[in-house]
Amino acid sequence: MHYDFKNIEKKWQTYWYEQKHFKTQDDRLKQKYYVLDMFPYPSAAGLHVGHIEGYTATDIVSRFKRMQGYNVLHPMGWDAFGLPAEQYALQTGKDPRTFTYENIKNFKRQIIESGKGIDWDREFATADPGYFKWTQWIFKKMYEHGLAVLKDVEVNWCEGLGTVLANDEIEMVDGKMVSERGNYPVVKKAMRQWVLRITQYADRLLEDLEDLDWPENLKEMQRNWIGKSNGAMMTFAVDQLDETFEIFTTRPDTIYGATYCVLAPEHPLVLHITSEDEMASVKNYIDITKQKNDMDRALDKTKTGVFTGAYAINPLNHKKIPIWIADYVLPHYGTGAVMAVPAHDERDFEFAQTHGLDIVEVIQGTSEGAYVGDGLHYNSGIIDGLYNEDAKLKIIDYLVKTKQGYAHSTYKLRDWVFSRQRYWGEPFPVIYDQEGQIHLLDEEDLPLELPILKNIRPSGTGESPLAHAKEWLYVNHHGIEGRRDTNTMPQLAGSSWYFIGYILKNHLGMIPLDSEEAKKQIDKWLPVDLYIGGTEHAVGHLLYSRFWTKFLYDLGLTSVKEPFKKLFNQGMILGADHSKMSKSKGNNVNPDDIVKSHGADTLRLYEMFMGPLDQDKPWNTDSLNGSKKFLDRVWRMFEFSIQKDEVKELRQIYHQTIKKVTEDYDKLAFNTAISQMMIFVNEVYKVQTISKDQARGFLKLLNPLCPHITEELNKEVLKQNEELIYSDWPTYQEAYLVIDEVEIVVQVNGKLRAKFVAPFNHDQEEVKTLALDQDNVKKHLEGLTIRKIVVIPNKLVNIVAN
Repeated sequence: MHYDFKNIEKKWQTYWYEQKHFKTQDDRLKQKYYVLDMFPYPSAAGLHVGHIEGYTATDIVSRFKRMQGYNVLHPMGWDAFGLPAEQYALQTGKDPRTFTYENIKNFKRQIIESGKGIDWDREFATADPGYFKWTQWIFKKMYEHGLAVLKDVEVNWCEGLGTVLANDEIEMVDGKMVSERGNYPVVKKAMRQWVLRITQYADRLLEDLEDLDWPENLKEMQRNWIGKSNGAMMTFAVDQLDETFEIFTTRPDTIYGATYCVLAPEHPLVLHITSEDEMASVKNYIDITKQKNDMDRALDKTKTGVFTGAYAINPLNHKKIPIWIADYVLPHYGTGAVMAVPAHDERDFEFAQTHGLDIVEVIQGTSEGAYVGDGLHYNSGIIDGLYNEDAKLKIIDYLVKTKQGYAHSTYKLRDWVFSRQRYWGEPFPVIYDQEGQIHLLDEEDLPLELPILKNIRPSGTGESPLAHAKEWLYVNHHGIEGRRDTNTMPQLAGSSWYFIGYILKNHLGMIPLDSEEAKKQIDKWLPVDLYIGGTEHAVGHLLYSRFWTKFLYDLGLTSVKEPFKKLFNQGMILGADHSKMSKSKGNNVNPDDIVKSHGADTLRLYEMFMGPLDQDKPWNTDSLNGSKKFLDRVWRMFEFSIQKDEVKELRQIYHQTIKKVTEDYDKLAFNTAISQMMIFVNEVYKVQTISKDQARGFLKLLNPLCPHITEELNKEVLKQNEELIYSDWPTYQEAYLVIDEVEIVVQVNGKLRAKFVAPFNHDQEEVKTLALDQDNVKKHLEGLTIRKIVVIPNKLVNIVAN
């Protein structure tokens, strides 16, 4: 019987798809289980073997849980908007709609051919009007609740390309920003942008992390990204000018050691307070700073800066201290201004040494540079003799009483810049009248769709290509002449709630998000029970999804505050050279090629057998061949005599295998589950027979991993009408897990001479006696003197004689 994997796999894939075998049932009696994949972006390159790894893992779990009696939701959709499609459209002149949906067809084909069981009735793309209508609706609600605001935000402006660039489209050359495409100069420029105030949710995003079953390193990445710092806000007056500025500090206790202040070059006060003598050097420094990105500014070891000629008044000791500007102070962190205490801050110490500024110690401690530890304060007026924490509290109390400051927390987290000067994204559902007032579109006007443009090149003014669409752009809204927003939403907009979109999507369309039926369905399925994907989305998609879920919770549209209950990060599949796969290195592996040469079941089995799911693993074609040989071996196993009655020689290993595979599937330890099934197959080969119940039970265990071969054997060899995907998961009996007897091997001078069966954990002296009593052992000991007998419990007796 030949294992014709190509026809077998095609047969079952077609059957599953046409019969909608994985359609989620509306079964209120079963416990729900929602398994989610990271939202794929449908690139022209198609799926790679790394996609298959994560997608196979979730498919195993969804099939496993379905057989355990859960009502499983396992959907798939497409993150279809975004920059890559727009760039490809610019290069080729093609409409991004056309090739995006062509790419989706290819991705879907590949997913089906991998054997993945998806409820395709719930499929959608973020570029589908029926979906992004509700993305626009959520934006409207955020605007109504003060979370979507227009702000002047610094962007990376490239005059040569006539557009705003994302950070990953910029390179640093000789300390200056240039465009990756064309090497044109890039500068910082303030532009009016939509901003979502995620910072309003910062504390909740931090606090609710504690209850999530997520990898600790990923939670720590979010904590650090949010970056909460507790301290004080205090006001400094500018000497001889009617101006003040606020600074935030985590160390208000060091105020008496503040010997200068530093403002970000972008701080609005800078040009107001700069003296005539220093104006030229300050303006030059501001221009140089515009050519640097934030990361380079923060990491730059050389502490550059210039003096403004102005002085601030220390609010505690009333001393005059110079005000400098320096690019290491960022405008959007804290207030864009810092008080500098060089004796007790390493960065301030380096800056003071570089520029010859005063260093005044106010805490007792031993350090060659800045002392940053705890200690008694001196030279510190009202806090002399206090340690750090008590000193902080007393300073804050004084600031409040004198109305010069207050306790405050600040965050590294910035509000989310939500505008993109792009064509291929969700249009904003707003209209600006001639006075610049904002009017939201009515719900019946949604979705606001993109116009079809022949030219999607940048406008050259900083606006998106939508500035070319004059008929679309200028409208009469309720009798008011107005203009639409030429910006579009970022790619992350649609992916911030797609896990809810799946719940609302059915074969008829989308259930309205604001309906009672939507609330009922969302409450039924959220949170997602298992989400598998890489760590690259830790501080992007995963953070924004949590933010949007909390907002929808506040609107009363969901009863959960967190979208993803358990998150698991799969490792990366590396090239055979142990480096990241890429076309340029020539170490890419196309899953289509493997499906053709070895079959989808082999690919799935191999990727799960490579090692622990959360580790990076190199591709190895020899091991791939080994996985194919195992499936060939499984196929031939069903040529053995299949008995009606239990094969007792397999009883123990059969029940052990059920127990081990069940536990390992629950732990996502698929590689060790496969090892156990290989052990079982070896035992079947030893006895050359298996019972029908044992055979079907084994197929059920293997089915989540290798669905095609197992369904074929179940139907064609075992003649079962009930398909494995809707059968009950096998159960084991504890009594059959206990080992009653073991086979003991006897060696004489290292050579095998006999085997016998003894009770498990039998007395060692009695095992020796039984070994010496074997006829072949007696024969090979004739005329020899026994020097030593070594017993390895339950395995081996080695007799040394001469």
